[in-house]
Amino acid sequence: MKLSPLAARERFVASPVARLATADSQGVPHAVPVTFVVLGDTLYFAVDHKPKSTWDLRRLRNIRENPAVAVLVDHYDEDWSRLWWARADGRGEVLADGEERLRAVESLCGKYDRYGQYKDSPPQGPVVAVRVERWSGWAFA
Repeated sequence: MKLSPLAARERFVASPVARLATADSQGVPHAVPVTFVVLGDTLYFAVDHKPKSTWDLRRLRNIRENPAVAVLVDHYDEDWSRLWWARADGRGEVLADGEERLRAVESLCGKYDRYGQYKDSPPQGPVVAVRVERWSGWAFA
């Protein structure tokens, strides 16, 4: 059954992790998991302290070349009557600094504080703002 935009957004926001899909200027796809927070109809994720050789990540280069992105959350269960997914489609923007970036980092820290992931090391790298243009989803029942 197709989810309403409101129901899709509600399920999306409640999820702990999502999959980000980007494509470069040639249309070559790239998908990675991201932790995120949603404020209004803007989704944020950050380049954090997990080991990386550079902050010049493919996902950031792709968004700069081609800002159209899709972000997916889903729930799998062996009981297929419990399956669902929700997606946010929008335009990504890389934020290197500024108030919006700071607000996003504070919100990310708040969301993931219960896991202790950002307690001692909040994200220092760029933040991506995805201006969501469409919420969609599906649930078995």
